[in-house]
Amino acid sequence: MTRTPAKTPHHPKRLGILTSGGDAQGMNAAVRALTRTALGLGAEVYAVYEGYQGMVDGGGLIRKFGWEDVSRTLHLGGTVIGTFRSNDFRERPGQLKAAANLLEHGIDRLVVIGGDGSLTGLRYFSQDWAGLLAELVQTGVIS
Repeated sequence: MTRTPAKTPHHPKRLGILTSGGDAQGMNAAVRALTRTALGLGAEVYAVYEGYQGMVDGGGLIRKFGWEDVSRTLHLGGTVIGTFRSNDFRERPGQLKAAANLLEHGIDRLVVIGGDGSLTGLRYFSQDWAGLLAELVQTGVIS
């Protein structure tokens, strides 16, 4: 099945947010601040549940997020969108699935809240983005 990204030229920016690695204090506050700031600037926000694994698995793990979704979360421990250390994301097939899932939702920005390992994963994903897109086009996953 060929997927066409949901984004159109007149569509607002779409921001994906995920938390990765171990739970840490302040993750919910960061998710809340990011969500409300992005919404206030006219962007659409998508929560990626269960960290990088949610990005790989897609489907219901990538959901539109609104103002109310982050209400009453500051006092909660951990992260309301979950976190997961993903072995699938470390390999190219997992990264290809993750890229296709972001494109399917029209997500054109991604913020990862986590530690050094989480940000290293994002750096490699970002550096290889053009190659991932080229491979998705070549295999007919996207047009």
